[in-house]
Amino acid sequence: MIKGERNSKIDPYFNKLKKWKEEFELLREIVLDCGLTEDFKWMHPCYTFDDKNIVLIHGFKDYCALLFHKGVLLKDPHGILIQQTENVQAARQIRFTNVQEIDEMQLILTEYIDEAIEVEKAGLQVNLKKNTEYVMPEELQNKFVEIPELKSAFEALTPGRQRAYILHFSAPKQFKTRESRVEKYIPQILDGKGLND
Repeated sequence: MIKGERNSKIDPYFNKLKKWKEEFELLREIVLDCGLTEDFKWMHPCYTFDDKNIVLIHGFKDYCALLFHKGVLLKDPHGILIQQTENVQAARQIRFTNVQEIDEMQLILTEYIDEAIEVEKAGLQVNLKKNTEYVMPEELQNKFVEIPELKSAFEALTPGRQRAYILHFSAPKQFKTRESRVEKYIPQILDGKGLND
């Protein structure tokens, strides 16, 4: 396999890292050894094959990780793939807390990356839940009755934006909090914008 090339435009990102610097550098080398193209997406180093996202390197307070975009489709013989939150459907992470862990797992990581490339080559797709499978919060339904154009504007949003709102509005346990969240985002929905736009 041809080694992937470093994208010099991403070097400043790696150079300014304070936390996870060694870990990110080693993960970068492992991923590039698998022949992927280095890019920068969602404010993180992202690695692609034929313009399809394969894996992303990202860090958090307690761990850094390789995120496989279609990780749910990988076999995971070592049981190391983690679903970041219950709402993440396709992506899975392999987490690390130090550079030694990554070093010891280099061969395994290469196997997983190679399998992720094969998943893309085969054109496999993740069957994502449809928004109709999520419970529409009562507070939002009430607003749809009260403001019919809100319902139309919501239905015109992309499925991902609809899902983000549904999950955000449903999260609080208290009615008042759910209601105030819906109220807060009415103008944004009417403007055709997503939760984070």
